[in-house]
Amino acid sequence: MDHKVPHISVCVCTYRRPLPLARLLNALCSQETGGLFTHSIVVADNDILESARTVVEGIAARSHFPIKYCSEPRQNIALARNKVLENATGEFAAFIDDDEEPVGSWLLKLFKACIEYNVDGVLGPVLRHFEVEPPQWIIDGSFYERPVFRTGSIVKWRDARSGNVLVKRYVFEREEKPFRPEFRGGEDRDFFRRVIDKGFVFIWCSEAVSYEIVPPMRWKRSILIRRALLRGAVSLFDPNFGAREIAKSTIAVPIYTIALPFALLLGQHRFMDLLVRLCDHLGRLLAVLGLNPVSEPYVIE
Repeated sequence: MDHKVPHISVCVCTYRRPLPLARLLNALCSQETGGLFTHSIVVADNDILESARTVVEGIAARSHFPIKYCSEPRQNIALARNKVLENATGEFAAFIDDDEEPVGSWLLKLFKACIEYNVDGVLGPVLRHFEVEPPQWIIDGSFYERPVFRTGSIVKWRDARSGNVLVKRYVFEREEKPFRPEFRGGEDRDFFRRVIDKGFVFIWCSEAVSYEIVPPMRWKRSILIRRALLRGAVSLFDPNFGAREIAKSTIAVPIYTIALPFALLLGQHRFMDLLVRLCDHLGRLLAVLGLNPVSEPYVIE
């Protein structure tokens, strides 16, 4: 009898984060398997200067299992995700971001849940972790917090993303280009929308925890604002986008603008929350007018 265990390719896309990437790769090297699967790592470097090559090859040289480096010089997160998938092997692909650190049982929990519930993929929580104590308005405003669900819950596409997920490879193979490069953000939600519409099922596993490391750089108000503008611009590619969404943003922008001084009286967290929502709508309207509010491929500083 053939007792071959399945193989998981852990897929990582990275862009100029050498220290977080090294921390992630070291955590992936010590993942528990319970003898139920084998795994390897594929890293797609989206920096034309290949700044991650030294980090990846250095850790690969002392690793007991395969770590592959590949480069996608065209700066686009969707292209990087497609590149890492092209270099992945095995029956499963797991995605995790380069600024995360998973618990030791992360991959094993995802795999067990996928088998137990007999689904096409499993998502887990990404919990924020601050390197040092952040300003109180970051905490009070719940910035960088993400929703969590009960284990076994069906995940809807609007709650799906690629920061902590295990997917059976055949799901990706149904799409010529799983991640669409016109999306400069939200390309993962677009992927899940399309495959869920085709009938694929994904569930949640609360025990498969990964921590998103949030450095002080990301407390900057300018980063939150520019990311909101980019989200708004990308929303035009949503298949449900239309006149209704334009009307909502047209109404929201002046109302939120007028409300900003009053929100400030309630605290910095209220003010920033409203400003971020305002920029989401503003980015959408600017994109409708043919204006690009954020030109760079990544908002990292």
